[in-house]
Amino acid sequence: MNRMHATKDFWLAALRADSPALQDAVAQAGPDAEVPSCPGWTGADLVEHVTTLLHWVRETVPRGTTGPPTTRPGDYRTAPKGPGFSAPSEGPGAGSSRAWEQALDELRRELTGTIETLEAVESDFPAWNWAPQSKQAGFWHRRMAHEVSVHRWDAEAAAGRPTPIETKLAADGVSEVLDTWLPAGKRKGPTDLHGVVHLMASDAGHEWFVRLRGPGVALLDTATILDSDDHHARAQATGTASDLLLALMGRQRLDRLVVTGDPRLIGALRTG
Repeated sequence: MNRMHATKDFWLAALRADSPALQDAVAQAGPDAEVPSCPGWTGADLVEHVTTLLHWVRETVPRGTTGPPTTRPGDYRTAPKGPGFSAPSEGPGAGSSRAWEQALDELRRELTGTIETLEAVESDFPAWNWAPQSKQAGFWHRRMAHEVSVHRWDAEAAAGRPTPIETKLAADGVSEVLDTWLPAGKRKGPTDLHGVVHLMASDAGHEWFVRLRGPGVALLDTATILDSDDHHARAQATGTASDLLLALMGRQRLDRLVVTGDPRLIGALRTG
């Protein structure tokens, strides 16, 4: 596996770049636009989801404690409809254009505030997270860069003009799926398969090997794959880093990738 040693500055630069693009896309799409990559969501739901999460992160990360917070993102306002959420009783899409403008302004303020908050804490600052890894603020530098980049793509898809996620950021996003989301038990695909998956980002010079053991997963270095006697199934998926990430995050179909071997193994890595 090629490891990309990204930094706080890298992730914050990505967050600064994608934030205005996200705002532009949701403003163009409008509150009632369908978000094709998030079935059941509208532009208003997307704005609601991102705004509440940003606010929660901004309130939670600076606490300086590794204990779990007593609040969840949905506690700050009615959660949006869509996968894993309850439908709102009302939202910007159900109200006036003034309500929508207010929602967009709140999104802008939360994006700005979150960037300022994350910039003020060092990567090793104590901060809770939901993954089985060190409880430090660096988790949130990385997580929010990818959260906003993927939702920027969602918003652009709703506006009919999606553009790829930046190559280095997308490659790190693939690594985040494999080293953070999957070990945290956030898989959406089947959990009864066994085999080895090889992912290759054609534009980034990165590759990843993952061994599936039913509900368990292991991210492997290439040196550990010299197991010609292993009888388990194999699969390989090749594509741009952006397409790999968007497929793993459930935003794009697997047929965007060049897949050989058992495609079910690729699907078993999907999350988000």
